[in-house]
Amino acid sequence: MARLNTLSFIPPTLIAATFLVATCAVPSARAAEPPADLCSLRPAADVSKGLGRTYDSPQKSLAPRPFANTATGTDCKYPPQGATRGELWFRAYVDPSASVSADLFSKLSKFYGPPTAVAGLGDEAYFDANHALHVRKGNVRFYINLDLEISAAEKEKQIKELGNRVAGRL
Repeated sequence: MARLNTLSFIPPTLIAATFLVATCAVPSARAAEPPADLCSLRPAADVSKGLGRTYDSPQKSLAPRPFANTATGTDCKYPPQGATRGELWFRAYVDPSASVSADLFSKLSKFYGPPTAVAGLGDEAYFDANHALHVRKGNVRFYINLDLEISAAEKEKQIKELGNRVAGRL
């Protein structure tokens, strides 16, 4: 009983402020900042393991802005060792906020043919008409495409596995 009386002297505003600070701190602890080198989200060793063939380190370049006044991105092209086909293309963008990213993701989905939703990957994801994967997680959007003539189901399975690994690093 004495303990309850001690707690009754704590002002309700202090309790509310403590609760608010604790609540706001939890989401920021979960959200990871994307790395400066976006190609590091997709290491060549992971690409090789996921696709069952050896890939060289990515050839990096600047990805164009999808619309005026939007962020540029990073293109990472992974050439397969000893083959002319099988290049993996990973493109990533970091937008100013999750809401900007969600808006751009929605707008861009209209350009790639009818999207096929992919559940359980990032905040939202879809395969486009060419079986390339588009994913948004927070303020990061990324795209993975594999230039390999295999069945659509096998291609989507391999790309989705690679996409899960990227999303897990964000």
